[in-house]
Amino acid sequence: MAKDRTSDDTRAQRTGASRSGAGPTGGRGKGGRTRPPVNVVTPQRPWALIIASIAVVAFAAAVIIYALAQVEQANEGKVEKPEDIAGLQTYDYSAGQEHVETPVDYTESPPVGGPHAPPPQWADCTGTVYDIDIRHENAVHSLEHGAAWITYNPDEVSDADIAKLAELVDGQSGRMLSPYAGLDSPVSIQSWNHQLKVDSASDERIQQFADFFTYNTDFYPEPGASCENPDFIANPIPEETTAP
Repeated sequence: MAKDRTSDDTRAQRTGASRSGAGPTGGRGKGGRTRPPVNVVTPQRPWALIIASIAVVAFAAAVIIYALAQVEQANEGKVEKPEDIAGLQTYDYSAGQEHVETPVDYTESPPVGGPHAPPPQWADCTGTVYDIDIRHENAVHSLEHGAAWITYNPDEVSDADIAKLAELVDGQSGRMLSPYAGLDSPVSIQSWNHQLKVDSASDERIQQFADFFTYNTDFYPEPGASCENPDFIANPIPEETTAP
């Protein structure tokens, strides 16, 4: 009996197709879909952002360093106790000194405490610059109220020196400046019970003294007492006269 050629041919075609790897999809992958090409993307570093961040950090560091330098400069030479002022002389006049109308023969020159003019005859010490040697008894009363009194020998300092001293006083409440005849140093600054004599108006200790002792409630008898006396500004009493 003859074989069915059609069946054999069909089987051969299927076998050939299977061996060649060709299928109905024409070489496509499973399911008939082609795989898209893979794109490899290199990540980009945000250089602009990094540079900007570094700049901000550097600027902040510079600001901090500058601020610390300013603080250090401000604290340089800062006085925290009387002993920090080289050459300072200390005395021991107690509170409650006598009020007198007559001249006082003070031990220290300029005086730093003791009997003094009665109220309201203190010398104005609201940052007052006098051009005369003011009556010492009135000035001592100002020291009792917390003032720092800068004096100078007019024969030993220049106009520029006087101007420099006036800068420390003018407009600074609790301070006053006046010439002092016969002063044994070019400049002397005093508060109640404390005194410093220096050879130059540029000596940094003058400002140290003034900054530390002006209205320092630990070192004068009458905290809160007034330094104002407009009448004394209008008519300052010179030394070697008697207050009215």
